[in-house]
Amino acid sequence: MKHIFEQKVFYSDTDAYGVVWHGSYLRWLEMGRVGLCEMMGHSLLDLVENHDIVMPVVSLNIKYKMSAKLDDAMIIETEISEFKGFTVTFKQTIRSKVNLKPYLEAEVVVVAVNNDGKLYRRMPEVLAKSFEKEVKCPALV
Repeated sequence: MKHIFEQKVFYSDTDAYGVVWHGSYLRWLEMGRVGLCEMMGHSLLDLVENHDIVMPVVSLNIKYKMSAKLDDAMIIETEISEFKGFTVTFKQTIRSKVNLKPYLEAEVVVVAVNNDGKLYRRMPEVLAKSFEKEVKCPALV
């Protein structure tokens, strides 16, 4: 399963040099991960309020390929590349809608903690089932 959405670059996303500020990409990557979780049937609000689960980022590896600029149309793609029972890794790409060249490629690793910040030693079952299924049988896009 792959979550895909489009995003236009706004003035507030850019820096003094007229290109997208590096931190803006993080917001779009987060939107992609949340969107994928929602596609899998997991509302993050429901996880927090009813299952005592928060999924913080513990590792972020970004390869910047080229700079996006004001008014560029982007495509953000997110999928799960690995699930180890304790961590889940999201593979994410942000690319130009016009020529499909990547602006960046990222691997984002998350874990599960409770609302008090205590680490779950294994991904809670409500998430683990979905992640295992996704890694073993990814749906065609």
